[in-house]
Amino acid sequence: MTISRPNLSDDPNWTRAARDAVDDFVREPQASIDASDAERFNRHFSEDVAWGSPYGATVVGYNTLRSIHRRMFEHPVVGPSRYRTVYVSAPAPEVAIAQVRRDALDADGKPVPIDDPSTFSEMALYVLVRRDGRWWLAAGQNTPIRPKP
Repeated sequence: MTISRPNLSDDPNWTRAARDAVDDFVREPQASIDASDAERFNRHFSEDVAWGSPYGATVVGYNTLRSIHRRMFEHPVVGPSRYRTVYVSAPAPEVAIAQVRRDALDADGKPVPIDDPSTFSEMALYVLVRRDGRWWLAAGQNTPIRPKP
């Protein structure tokens, strides 16, 4: 039996709008970290955001995630980083799905090797949804980048 599989992200206008939204979104995290501004870090999170932590926890709800991020900013677990959009798809005109990489950087601004236990880089899967002309993070999942065992 042959199944015809659709390409869910085949409208270039949707993809372009989604890419612009994701690129705008990923500028915020590092600027927030650099400014120690937890409120800015959470600015584009929806009220019912679902978040998968790099340690396997699932957190649902803006206020719960906001309090975790406030503690994170009080006791930083991440230093200088570079965020970059790796891939974006747009399965609907108001939906963006993105893979975003965060590379931990050393004091000279160079990526820290992924086997350095003092810090970690990560890949994130983000789902953004546009409502009333504004893009919101609906879900995110962070996964640490480590050497393959």
